[in-house]
Amino acid sequence: MGQGQRRAGHAGLEPVRVPSAADEVADRLLTAIALGEFSVGERLPPERELAEQLGVSRPTVRIAVGRLREIGCLEVVRGRSGGHYVRTGWRAESADAVRRTLMPKWERVHTLQDTRCLIESLIARTAAERCGADEATDIRTALAAYESASEPAEVRSTSAGLHEAIARAAHNEPLAVYSRQLLQEITAGFPIEPYSGNLTERSLAEHRALAEAVLAGEAERAARIAREHFTITGENLRAILERSTAEPDSAS
Repeated sequence: MGQGQRRAGHAGLEPVRVPSAADEVADRLLTAIALGEFSVGERLPPERELAEQLGVSRPTVRIAVGRLREIGCLEVVRGRSGGHYVRTGWRAESADAVRRTLMPKWERVHTLQDTRCLIESLIARTAAERCGADEATDIRTALAAYESASEPAEVRSTSAGLHEAIARAAHNEPLAVYSRQLLQEITAGFPIEPYSGNLTERSLAEHRALAEAVLAGEAERAARIAREHFTITGENLRAILERSTAEPDSAS
């Protein structure tokens, strides 16, 4: 077969694009921002920390962050509090990034989300059974900080603080570690709970009820509340994925 015939035989075929590590990190960052893991106006973690969380090199993170800066998603702020700050939330490129990040692993995400609800239920039950005076004080302090939080980043941080206080009351560090690992794998690779403003009131009520059940030693009630409460993460992921599939490709 001649060279011309070989070319003709491949007519209409296009090269397969293999995404680079920097492509994948850029997609994960865009997805994390779309999920609300990083809010508009919030500074991204340092390059070193992002590299550790995502298991890639710092140059890879640097390239990915540069791409988000080029499309206007991030901006650089100089000075003592400088760094890369989120400039915009959902944007034209977000739908493609969310689909590429979440769709290939969606079945596993669904399974791991179920696992996480079971683990968190066990943590809450055990905390209610084992909570001592010091842990009770920590839980009350963490709940008060959460209730007074207003900005999305602060809400996420204090929410995490409350759950960490409850996990400490269970006196079982491996359970707490597994919980964080599950969250990191379920989302875009960051151990950060996705924040969704439309679920704020529900989250507030459930946080209060969970803390009260643990403090009262009501193990069954604490387990039930936790199992239901942690479905919020899956609901957020599903909503953002549905939004991404409802929007056209950014290239079209």
